[in-house]
Amino acid sequence: MPSLVGTAIAANYKKFGISQSGVGAEWIISVAHNAALTEAMLEDVLNYLTMPHGTGDGTTQSDHAFTVGGVGTANGAAINWATWTTDPVYVRIQGTGDFTVADAQVGMSGNLTNVTVAKVCKFTPAL
Repeated sequence: MPSLVGTAIAANYKKFGISQSGVGAEWIISVAHNAALTEAMLEDVLNYLTMPHGTGDGTTQSDHAFTVGGVGTANGAAINWATWTTDPVYVRIQGTGDFTVADAQVGMSGNLTNVTVAKVCKFTPAL
């Protein structure tokens, strides 16, 4: 086989290996409750995450609306709401804006007291 050193194929080898795609950023967040997370609570969290927040006037930092890419558990097991405990549920969100846990906690207060949202990791496209 001829050498590929110095060719276009070699120049692009593994170039995009660390990029997830061009969606902006992807976050993995955890959602937990100090007693037992319910399906209604998780739905409220997802509804909050998919709506834009803030004034949009450029003076107020605010979270942007995200797209939910998936919901799951740490071990991949199905969620049985009848027996769910304090284990977190993990949510993958995609978007081009900021995600601020403190803003999410304030925005989700009400019937979501004792629900904790935490950043687990963030993936951004390779430049």
